[in-house]
Amino acid sequence: MESLRIAFVYDVIYPWVKGGVEKRIYELAVRLARFHEVHVYGYKHWEGKDEIERDGIHYHGTVRVGNLYSGGRRSILPPLLHSLSLVSRLKGERFDVIDCQASPYLPAYSLRVLKEENVFITWHEFWGDYWLDYLGWAGLIGRATERGLFSFERHISVSQKTRLDLLNAGLRKPVYLVPNGIDIALIRSVKPSSLESDFLFVGRLIPEKGVDFFLRSLALLRREFPDFRAVIAGDGPERRKLESLARELGIGDNVTFTGFLKDYRDVIALMKASRVFAFPSRREGFGIVVIEAMASGLPVVTVNHNMNASKNLIVEGKNGFISAINEKDFAEKILIALEKSRKMRSTAINIATKYEWERIVKKLERYYQGF
Repeated sequence: MESLRIAFVYDVIYPWVKGGVEKRIYELAVRLARFHEVHVYGYKHWEGKDEIERDGIHYHGTVRVGNLYSGGRRSILPPLLHSLSLVSRLKGERFDVIDCQASPYLPAYSLRVLKEENVFITWHEFWGDYWLDYLGWAGLIGRATERGLFSFERHISVSQKTRLDLLNAGLRKPVYLVPNGIDIALIRSVKPSSLESDFLFVGRLIPEKGVDFFLRSLALLRREFPDFRAVIAGDGPERRKLESLARELGIGDNVTFTGFLKDYRDVIALMKASRVFAFPSRREGFGIVVIEAMASGLPVVTVNHNMNASKNLIVEGKNGFISAINEKDFAEKILIALEKSRKMRSTAINIATKYEWERIVKKLERYYQGF
């Protein structure tokens, strides 16, 4: 096997920020680092030197960032400063592979300025015309910036949905499918948490995740199931609003907000102590957390939104359910999943094993080395 010099480019970095994209990069990088030289470029979340080494990975911090969000949305200034910093930090460096995450787009343009040739654009989702719904007329700029990445030659998609979205939008280059994965051995080793629940949500507390929708669905269960227990794990700009909503709906005593969990094992432990994973996200490029929940033995209930790729991970009635986007249907589906959770456990685990990281990284290596 030929050893490669590989760089991953994104904005935030795991484990300092623990979202799905960051986790994917880390899991791939730590495995690729066994045989290759691996670098990760992103915001400087740590103190001290700009360059550090952890787990065999070389981390390069570009700019310091305080708050990632502005008005409930990702701020544009940090990615801009990060992209400008990349120009100076990557100048003169030579990599066999630069795997640049499509969003937030601007770092990819830094690579274009540097005339880097071995660039792979990894797409976690494709917004297209959704930019106009998100920002109004200002979304034209976002849409054009996103489509500008079509000029690169090599493209990777983490889901079949995103791959088809790109091709339908007019991308005329091959798009290689490399899904996200999970660490099956690690998940198996974790013991259940003492904080048990009937329903669990894990994710960032931002509008797109639909936690308000989840709370309203739970409120509909009160008459039939007054003693239900729900846990919402995660943090974000919506947290105070959601805690207030739970109290207003009369389910404040039924719902526990854990806040951000630093230890990944604590997330898995919560999953193993729950019975149903509720994931009403309206916009999801893949949904690693869905696979993690399945590997923990939970049926998953998600929503039928056209920008929710995680629904494609569900085999209806086998490892979960797909709900219409209304609270009544979601409430009914999570209740059915609760009743059938024991029967669905083995199927959920079996489907999840197809996404083991070792399988995923071998597929990615083959693609890198094919160029």
